[in-house]
Amino acid sequence: MIKEWFKTGSPWVWLNAAAVSICLIMIISVLGLVAVRGASHFWPAEVLQFSYQDDDGTVQPIIGEHVDSSVTPAAMAKANGIKMADNEDVLIQYLIKTGNRDVTGSDFRWIQERHIKSQAVPEAIVVVERREWGNFYGHLTAVKESGKVIASGEAAISVALQKLAETLVVFKDIAHLEKKEIGAVNYDLERLRLKQKGLQLRNQWDAQAQTDWAAEKAADDAQYHAYQAQLQGLYQKVRQHSVMVKADNGKELEISLAKVVRLYQPNQMGVFGKIGHYGSKLVEFLTDDPREANTEGGIFPAIFGTVLMVMMMSVIVTPFGVIAAVYLREYAKQGFITRVIRIAVNNLAGVPSIVYGVFGLGFFVYILGGNIDQLFFPEAAPAPVFGTPGLLWASITLALLTLPVVIVSTEEGLSRIPKAIREGSLALGATKLETLWLTVLPMASPAMMTGLILAVARAAGEVAPLMLVGVVKMAPTLPLDGNFPFLHLDRKFMHLGFHIYDVGFQSPNVEAARPLVYATSLLLVVVILGLNLSAILIRNHLREKYRALEG
Repeated sequence: MIKEWFKTGSPWVWLNAAAVSICLIMIISVLGLVAVRGASHFWPAEVLQFSYQDDDGTVQPIIGEHVDSSVTPAAMAKANGIKMADNEDVLIQYLIKTGNRDVTGSDFRWIQERHIKSQAVPEAIVVVERREWGNFYGHLTAVKESGKVIASGEAAISVALQKLAETLVVFKDIAHLEKKEIGAVNYDLERLRLKQKGLQLRNQWDAQAQTDWAAEKAADDAQYHAYQAQLQGLYQKVRQHSVMVKADNGKELEISLAKVVRLYQPNQMGVFGKIGHYGSKLVEFLTDDPREANTEGGIFPAIFGTVLMVMMMSVIVTPFGVIAAVYLREYAKQGFITRVIRIAVNNLAGVPSIVYGVFGLGFFVYILGGNIDQLFFPEAAPAPVFGTPGLLWASITLALLTLPVVIVSTEEGLSRIPKAIREGSLALGATKLETLWLTVLPMASPAMMTGLILAVARAAGEVAPLMLVGVVKMAPTLPLDGNFPFLHLDRKFMHLGFHIYDVGFQSPNVEAARPLVYATSLLLVVVILGLNLSAILIRNHLREKYRALEG
């Protein structure tokens, strides 16, 4: 009976179904963990105040957020040198985010449950989110303006929030002036410097050229000094206000509001207040630049760089992949050489991605980019323009990496089109090129989109080759801006995948960076899903359009 059942093949069907189910459960579990940890990163947690007794008997207050817990068997704790009582079976410890790195030297601290004398949730505790040194946890005692106390006691928090709102408006003006206005002037000054050097190299630095150059330079210098004077005034204005705060060890600090991003009392927040805080943190994460060694702030440059690189890669790989597939299927003589080419294309899909990165660095960057610099940008020497990793070489390298996927998918789509369609078109008087362009390729377009979907999914998550051909930890400017030629293919860029690697494995503050790793990973999944859904919608539209001619 069992032998006959095995002969029917049913056991293998059930085994395959079980394997697929296990894989789906594992994928859903991983995505669920990333989603929960990533999405909860922005929710304002309660700040607790512990009365904690050290090993020497000293009782001290500890203020912070409860981040994690651990349970260690007594035997293991004793092996690690921790004194345990005979009646204690386990050692329970809590990881507390205490902040105040400039006071204590660290952001986190492990405390033992058995040494906690009391625990409370004081409403008066404030959290000061700073641009440097991380969060500060403590009590707000006073608000100063130009060194003079203007509010203290219970009224200090409302005055501090009002002054912080005014300071943030001025800070946005400073950021706009530095990045946009002064940045554009600096870009123009660098262009003038290269123009002068180029004219001198070509022996065209005559009197007229010098006069025109001097006029442009004077205009830019005047504009630069005007912006600097305006910037100085804004800095004086933004540095007027500060707050006096007291840490859990009693030490009092003065924090300038120019260094504060957010000030709030999480223990006094209601549900709607926490939802508003969550929304503001989420918007900051999606739209701001990173700070604190990429462990705080936003990741907009990484989002922008990832999407732009994938779009450029798609524009490059699609025509080359389609042309190669059309040649192999429609024009090449089917024989030994064609079969060898197909085998080579399939094998290219299995080459490790880091190999493509090494090839891109050696050929695209050093050879091709170096020759471009010698021919078209001699005035920039010795600084490279295209002879250094950048957006263009990263896009081309990933296009080369994903080219086999597009070729195979397109060729499969072409092979599915009935021969009668081609013969009918030719019989009606169309040329082979017209048949290919107007009939065959439109019908094969869903297969092309399938290849592009697979290419986007792989390229968006690649990190190893990008580390060699263009991606960096922090890019000072975006590859796309308002300065001519607007799209700067030579610039380095940030990428979500590399950002996850850098924050998770290269951060000096691992505990502070861990929640951001989950949040960035979740965002990378969402970005890839969005790009794929856009391509799937286009593919489905094309499939419906040519459904009557399929099969």
